Amino acid sequence: MDRAYGGPGVTEAGETSIRVLIVDDQRVVRDGLVLLIGMLDGIEVVGAARDGAEAVRLAEESRPDVVLMDLTMPVLDGTAATAALRERIPECRVLVLTTYADDDSVFPALRAGARGYLTKDSDSDQVETAIRNVHEGRTWLDPVVQERLVTAALYPGEAPAKTKGDDQRSDELPDGLTPREAEVLALIADGLSNAQICAHLVVSPATVKTHVNRIFAKIGARDRAQAVRYAYRHHLTGPAG
Repeated sequence: MDRAYGGPGVTEAGETSIRVLIVDDQRVVRDGLVLLIGMLDGIEVVGAARDGAEAVRLAEESRPDVVLMDLTMPVLDGTAATAALRERIPECRVLVLTTYADDDSVFPALRAGARGYLTKDSDSDQVETAIRNVHEGRTWLDPVVQERLVTAALYPGEAPAKTKGDDQRSDELPDGLTPREAEVLALIADGLSNAQICAHLVVSPATVKTHVNRIFAKIGARDRAQAVRYAYRHHLTGPAG
């Protein structure tokens, strides 16, 4: 159940506090963020939502300054909710706080209008700093995300923009694997370590780890040996791309 809290708060210095709406489908994460952010000076939690649709509705009611947005949620995901908020409440700024920092998560969220992007391994100081910067109109990006943006600019072939062929290949891949995940799986099958995959794709260790974890979850593999067998069984070996 989503929740809306009180009206505009005021700090001890008489200044209006930053109003934050928290959006995450996991209750333990959502409640933890409410407690954490509620303890920060000059920042007030005005509501908490469990999916993107509830987030949009609560934002229209409470008019937060910043929405702390998860991406992978039921009903309406964070990227779609971000786009809806940009259209309906353009003055509201979205700060993504999610597990993943890969191309398939980062770029759609930024295109939808997110002004900041953090991963859930960020500490409380990073979250607070990001909220304040986004509220002041600045962009705040996790270092891994900054690296992805630089990589996309320096190596256009690595950019995540999808072509019609990419979409077709996604439809043909088993178990919901994305083209990038299939590429990483092929590299695993070729015997490359995570560090070697980083160098080959020009991405960070965190990005490769994210891809590997997603691949293992989708294909039901417990280790690299099972992943290699899966790759050969589904003809996903050899050059990927």
